[in-house]
Amino acid sequence: MNCRIGCAACCIALSISSPIPGMPEGKPASVRCVQLSAEKLCLLNGEPERPLVCVNLKPSRRMCGSSMEEAMEYLRALEEATKP
Repeated sequence: MNCRIGCAACCIALSISSPIPGMPEGKPASVRCVQLSAEKLCLLNGEPERPLVCVNLKPSRRMCGSSMEEAMEYLRALEEATKP
């Protein structure tokens, strides 16, 4: 499965604990990544600075749902369920 163009739910809903250029302490959940373009594309795609968690995250029907709203709902629930 490929990412749904214009979704970017994973770049907003999920927390990222590793440093990101422009976010040296990582990214909190429900905060838009500073490396997300206005078109909702990752500006670090293919770059060595892209966090490994982002490189390894693969879209799936369960995670992405049929809309950005469904993806946000699922990812927020996942984030809540895995809070330390």
